[in-house]
Amino acid sequence: MALRIKEVIKEQGTTVQELADKMGISRVGLSQHINGNPSVEVLERIASALNVQVSDLFEKSSDEVIGAVRIGDSTHVINSKDDIKKLAENL
Repeated sequence: MALRIKEVIKEQGTTVQELADKMGISRVGLSQHINGNPSVEVLERIASALNVQVSDLFEKSSDEVIGAVRIGDSTHVINSKDDIKKLAENL
């Protein structure tokens, strides 16, 4: 899932610099986290500073389907709606 931290910052009417100041880190350090692969701890700190849930920092996809279906001794991995359709057709 893609991060939408920059969008949340904009929605909050703040800037990366203001968020960095609130978190007690440099703007460059925060930018590196935003553009890199931030840890859960960093995401929690960002969410807390923005007063949002960590889940709000991720793009939501209404089409996302992930899971597994077990039928008898077989487990079928589901990664899309097409996977569900194919599985249903083969039942």
